Amino acid sequence: MKNTIVFGASGQLGTCLQTIASRKEIKNIIFLPEQEADILDLQKLKTVFETYQPAYIINCAAYTAVDKAEDEVALARKINKTGAQNLAQYCKTYGATMVHVSTDFVFEGNHPNLLVETDIAQPINIYGLTKLEGEQAIEAILPQHFIIRTSWLYSEYGNNFVKTMLKLGAERDELKIIADQIGTPTYAIDLAEAILTIIASHQNNYGIYHYSNEGVTSWYDFAKGIFDISNTQVNVLPICTAEYPTKATRPLFSVMDKSKIKNTFGLHIPYWRDSLIKCIDTLKNL
Repeated sequence: MKNTIVFGASGQLGTCLQTIASRKEIKNIIFLPEQEADILDLQKLKTVFETYQPAYIINCAAYTAVDKAEDEVALARKINKTGAQNLAQYCKTYGATMVHVSTDFVFEGNHPNLLVETDIAQPINIYGLTKLEGEQAIEAILPQHFIIRTSWLYSEYGNNFVKTMLKLGAERDELKIIADQIGTPTYAIDLAEAILTIIASHQNNYGIYHYSNEGVTSWYDFAKGIFDISNTQVNVLPICTAEYPTKATRPLFSVMDKSKIKNTFGLHIPYWRDSLIKCIDTLKNL
């Protein structure tokens, strides 16, 4: 069995990949510390590819601080574009297939239609722009790629909306949550399982795919779901985007069509609320 290397192994999705790999007893997947697998260090990347001779790499490394990216444009671009480009180049040199995680923020999100992979990407913030530039760099260098766009990622690990809401809900009596941004939460455990299923399929239907959980919700309804499932007593008030200005503009509607990934790889994608129940149950046990 040839090796799979995970870059960004210590992040939220990388940790979820470790969880699923352990559950499925997958032995040939390698989770390297960032200092050994720095996607901006060409010499270290050369050493990694020569040492492990991967058949696949999974790139979870990214700059994801959406508002900070508006001020740290060069850093966001370096990680999201140049880092992806570096990995694609080494995959080409060493004959590896690249699985790269991208975002729904590559879209403008101003039409209430399900987003398909062929829709024109028009980012409205720096984070989305640099992620799109990363996608384009990979496409220009490496035919053997799977780019997976996802949205509203959360899990038991790292910093995310679910853990923030649970923390704030325990501290406050009332919260105001945006109700006019519509999308779909994605449980990173489900995404990790999907990625490993794609690799195990050994298919060569390369290209861009959309993956989130099933269903549609707002941040307000997502928060209500978190508090209902966790039995947290807090008054949640819906507000509009204009009442909560942020440095980076967000898409108002970014619900992705998952037909392509489901049909190509035979995936069953769980409904967002069912996965949220699993996550909160796990957090309770932790």
